[in-house]
Amino acid sequence: MAGGLPVRLDPAAVARVETKWRRIVTPQPHPEAVAILKELSRYEPVSMTFDQYPVFWDKAEGHTVSDRWGNRWIDFTSGIFVANTGHSHPRVLSAIRAQVDGKMVHSYYFPSELRAKLTRRLVEAAPPGIEKAFLLTTGSETTECALKLARMRGRKTSPGKLKMVCWTNSFHGKTLGAQTMAGRAGAKAWIGPTDPNIHHLLFPYPWDADGALSGAARFEKDMTALLASGVKAEDVAGFLLEPYQGWSALFYPADYVQAVRRWADEHGALLCFDEVQSGFGRTGRMFAHERFGVRADIICCGKGISSGVPLSAVLSTADILDADPSLNSTHSGNPLCAAAGLATLDVLAEERLPERAAALGVKVKERLEALRRRFAPKASYVFGDGLVWAVLLTGDKPGEFDVDLADRVTEACVNKGLLLIRTGVGSLKLGPPLTIAEDALFEGIDVLEEALAQCLAAPAAR
Repeated sequence: MAGGLPVRLDPAAVARVETKWRRIVTPQPHPEAVAILKELSRYEPVSMTFDQYPVFWDKAEGHTVSDRWGNRWIDFTSGIFVANTGHSHPRVLSAIRAQVDGKMVHSYYFPSELRAKLTRRLVEAAPPGIEKAFLLTTGSETTECALKLARMRGRKTSPGKLKMVCWTNSFHGKTLGAQTMAGRAGAKAWIGPTDPNIHHLLFPYPWDADGALSGAARFEKDMTALLASGVKAEDVAGFLLEPYQGWSALFYPADYVQAVRRWADEHGALLCFDEVQSGFGRTGRMFAHERFGVRADIICCGKGISSGVPLSAVLSTADILDADPSLNSTHSGNPLCAAAGLATLDVLAEERLPERAAALGVKVKERLEALRRRFAPKASYVFGDGLVWAVLLTGDKPGEFDVDLADRVTEACVNKGLLLIRTGVGSLKLGPPLTIAEDALFEGIDVLEEALAQCLAAPAAR
C-alpha cells in the first residue's frame, strides 16, 4: 500500500502467463518499476503515481500494452476510452508523422486547411441539427464551454436564466465549473461554497426507491421537487448529462431523456450531452445519445476523437456557437491533433467500428450475464452497450458496492495479463479498443471471471 491508495510497492511473485495475447514473466510490479514509482512520487502528485496499478507502458499497439520487461496485457481500458481505433493505428501514426515531417505542428488559431477539414467532418459525422464545431484540447474544457454557452444564450432571454441542471454521481471533468456540475460531493469539497445556480437531480438508478416508476415519471417527479424548492422554470438555462454514468456504464432510460428534451423545449432550455467518454463509436453508435431518439443542442466530445493526442470539441448550432465572440484557444485545432482527428474519423468509418462494437456488444452481454448469474448475489448488475460494460459488485446494503473486492479483482486481472481501470467505486469496467480481436476480447472476459472466482474464494489480505 502507498499513500493510502491500493498500490503495492513490494514486488510479488505471480503465476507465469503465456498465451497468444498475454505474457506475464516477472514479479508484479517489476522491481525496477518500484524505483521509478518512487521517483515519480517524489516529483509529481501522489494521485498520479498510486491511483492505478503500476503497469509501466512501454509500447501500446492494437489491443495490447507491453512493458520493457517482457510483460504484455490485453487492454480493457483503451487508455480510459481514448484508443477507440486501437493503440498506434497505422493510419493515425502516418497522419501525425506526415504533419511533423511537413514542419507544421502549431498555428495558434490562425486559419488552417486541416482545421477546416476536421470541423466539416465532425459536423458531417454528428446527428442532424449540428452545424458547427469548436476545437479544444480536453474534455473538461468542453463541459466548461457548454456551461458558458447555455448561460449566454439564457441571458439573451432573461438576466436570471443562468441555472444548469445536472445529475448525482455524474462526472464532467476536473476544472472548477466541470466539478461544480459533477454530482460527486467529495470531488468538489475543495471548492467551498458552490455555484447556487447549479442543481442536481437524482440519477434514476434501478435500485432506488423510485425504481419501479417509468423514466419519464421519475424525471417529472424530481423536476417538480426542484421547482418546489424555489427554482423557477424560466431560469433554467440548460441540462448537462452523460448518456451513461462512467463508473457503471448505466444508461439513462430512453423515456427519461425524452422527458428532459420535452421540458427543455417547453421552457427554452438547452439539452447538452457530455459525450467525452461515450462518443466515437464506443456504444455501437457514433454518439451514444442517439439511442434516446432526441436532438442535442450541444455535444461535448473528447477522448476517442483523436486516438491518443489531446483533442476535444464542442458541437452545436451556428446560433449557439456564434453567440460568443471569445471562443478561441491557443491550441484550438492544433495541426498534429487535427491530423490525428481526421485519420481517426477515417478509420472509424472505413473499418465500420461503431457497427463492429454493436455486434460484439451483443456477445459480450451474453458472457457477462452468465458471469453475473454464476457469482450472484455478489455480482449484482451488468450494464453497458457496444464495447463499454461494467459488472457491479454488491456491498452490504442496497445501492452500496464492494470497493475492496473490485480493487482486488482488478489487481488479480493485472497479474494475469488483463489491464482494467480501477474505478474505486465497486465496479469492474470493461472498455477495450473497438478494433480488439474477438478471441482476445473473450480471453479477457475469461480472465475476469477467473480473477473474480479467485478473489471470492480467498479472504481479503489487506
